[in-house]
Amino acid sequence: MKSIIHYISTLCIVLTFVSCGKDSAENKHHLVFRYNESSNITSLDPAFSKVQSNIWACNHIFNGLLQLDDSLNIQPDIAKTWTISSDAKTYTFTLRKDIYFQKHVLFGKDSTRTVTASDFEYSLNRLLDEKVASPGGWVLQNVESFKAQNDSIFEIKLIKPFPAFLGLMTMKYASVVPKEVVSHYGSDFRSNPIGTGPFQMKLWEENVKLVLRKNPLFYEKDEDGNALPYLEAVAITFLPDKQSGFLQFIQGKLDFTSGLDPSYKDDILTQKGELQPKYKNEINLITGPYLNTEYLGFRMDGTDKAVLDLRIRQAMNYGFDRQKMITYLRNNMGTPAVNGIIPAGLPSFNNAKGYTYDIEKAKKLVNEYKKATGDKKPVIQLSTNASYVDIGEFLQREWQKIGLDVQVDISPPSTLRQAISTGKVSFFRASWIADYPDAENYLSLFYSNNFSPNGPNYTHFKNAEFDRLYEQAFKETDDEKRFVLYQKMDKIIIDQAPIIPLFYDKVARFTRKEVTGLGINPLNLLSLKKVKKSIPKS
Repeated sequence: MKSIIHYISTLCIVLTFVSCGKDSAENKHHLVFRYNESSNITSLDPAFSKVQSNIWACNHIFNGLLQLDDSLNIQPDIAKTWTISSDAKTYTFTLRKDIYFQKHVLFGKDSTRTVTASDFEYSLNRLLDEKVASPGGWVLQNVESFKAQNDSIFEIKLIKPFPAFLGLMTMKYASVVPKEVVSHYGSDFRSNPIGTGPFQMKLWEENVKLVLRKNPLFYEKDEDGNALPYLEAVAITFLPDKQSGFLQFIQGKLDFTSGLDPSYKDDILTQKGELQPKYKNEINLITGPYLNTEYLGFRMDGTDKAVLDLRIRQAMNYGFDRQKMITYLRNNMGTPAVNGIIPAGLPSFNNAKGYTYDIEKAKKLVNEYKKATGDKKPVIQLSTNASYVDIGEFLQREWQKIGLDVQVDISPPSTLRQAISTGKVSFFRASWIADYPDAENYLSLFYSNNFSPNGPNYTHFKNAEFDRLYEQAFKETDDEKRFVLYQKMDKIIIDQAPIIPLFYDKVARFTRKEVTGLGINPLNLLSLKKVKKSIPKS
């Protein structure tokens, strides 16, 4: 009983403004940002920031060499400047000298110390340590070596040019951690994190609540010179049921929720993707591009005669209304993919002209195919999973109108992934969510050296000019020139149609009216350092 009383007492001290003491809660409510994480958080160690729930939490606590703005442009973080060698293989970072780790007794009498280049050397070595077994070691797969030249100069050498490398260094895997604290806690660093970010861990009752407090040593300031973050604390709950979390948000017990679950999608949004009228006075909706392209892929070296014919692939691209599909099946949460594989939200996106709805052109192409091949009743099988049945059936009806019989085959997600990887299906549903903010991430799906199962080229598309441009882009350090190469590759994919782009996904964020300063970005990364809350109206 004593330990329970002690725990409750401690929790009240930590969260007086969250839950203990009515007067205090009313006065300081606006200093605490509250959200629910239905997927739970398994680790606060950035080396294990693989899933979104962990990534968000680690983003509150840790920093790296670089960071992204909401337009996905590379920005300084602990590294204030950097240079790239003429051969595009050596990156030299100059670090700030005013970055301090969050306070901990293991740092000695000052309870903190500055970050140096050797901390990054240690942190990246840790990603590669087999004993740590981090899932993030792949971000260094193109790295030959890295070394602290002195306290403020950190150098990374690549095996070969890789222009997307700076984007990889913005991932939470590449965050800086202090050796003395990690060495002391070992694997328990997951629940005893010390970083340099805007918030520091105060209390974590696993599966119940995580509380982060403002880090008074955080280095960033706003445009007026005020210290960030503005919030005093972040309180994260772990209700596993998304509908329960949504109800808490509607009741004003949470400040923020992200994404659309079928259990409440139609309750909060109209078919046009706008807030239902009953919520407009209480809730703000923030939407923006998400780096996820949903598409259907054709196996280009398979045996299905119809899908190997360019006329059929182009006809199927022309033969359905993407806007209609998004409106009726996605509550307008998505952008019709009338461009290429590169989604809106990436700096290299340029509105390349792809396929729009043209039923007459689609019919003409199908008839030309039938006449030229003698295949009067082509049958095509679309392999998908249960979550895409509605879209599959919609497309089936649309393609029937242009003279194609498309049968929809449903498989469990794991079975479908295996079949796609091993070439057992000729026409399949897929999606690609970017790991890092560079179009190379998407174009790698069509490079001939990336044939599955050893790479992400599931269509087995092969084109000599595409490969030449892809390889040339790796050597180009000028972003604008590289983007031109990306756009040429995208045009080849549009013309040859190894895929049918369906839609570019959207991020949907909902906040209470008293929340301001919460941005949105195509990676759906949650940053709270500039968030403010006003006192709610009674």
